[in-house]
Amino acid sequence: MARAADEKTTLGSVWLRPDPGETRSPLSRADIVKTAIAILDSEGLDSLTMRRMAGELGTAATSALYWRVATKNDLLELAVDAVIGEADLGNLAGDWRRQLEILARRVYDVLRRHPWASQLLGSHAGLGPNYQAYAERILEILAAAGFVGEGLDAAVSAVFHYVVGAAVADAAWTATIRRSGRTQPEWAAAAGDQLGVGASVLASYLSRNDLAGPEARFVAGLRAILGGVEEPLEEPLKVG
Repeated sequence: MARAADEKTTLGSVWLRPDPGETRSPLSRADIVKTAIAILDSEGLDSLTMRRMAGELGTAATSALYWRVATKNDLLELAVDAVIGEADLGNLAGDWRRQLEILARRVYDVLRRHPWASQLLGSHAGLGPNYQAYAERILEILAAAGFVGEGLDAAVSAVFHYVVGAAVADAAWTATIRRSGRTQPEWAAAAGDQLGVGASVLASYLSRNDLAGPEARFVAGLRAILGGVEEPLEEPLKVG
């Protein structure tokens, strides 16, 4: 069962409480999260329950499951952060704009592969180490380019929020189509006229292989964001 310390927490996040102690079970928290991600990738958010997890891991592992992960929300937080950790935050070449573009595309691609993770970003705060490392990497690149103070904060937010927002919007389409039980082309053919855009236009809008699709829109929007971020001034402006 869930540990008393987890049941009584008032901070609402698995990252804001101590890690559980050791147990005799060889089942690790990483093993649990890996199983959860496999279920989420194949079947979506609605399919993940603690009972389903116990079934996947085996009856003998149930006590270890609840010891290492107290609640479903804990598990979802852990899974989202693990997914963010798939993105390579290093090996960035070019000027600061090019580095940020490479970094943003890597994180966006990870979220594209796991659309359920993007769905959760609006309700599960990014307090995990991998999420924080991504934000810190953006800050490091901009700070090295000379951004400071409020200008640095604004630039970090512009890039970070654009990537998350684009991934969330893509995930919303994916979730809607999944609920319909149809393939993407089938859904576009049936919904295009009802939405007033036509089947072919909607199909292009949704296809990642189309120049009007989400991948192309993401890159174009990202470049517009980066192009609009002004170069830092050599001397900060003084008021008065």
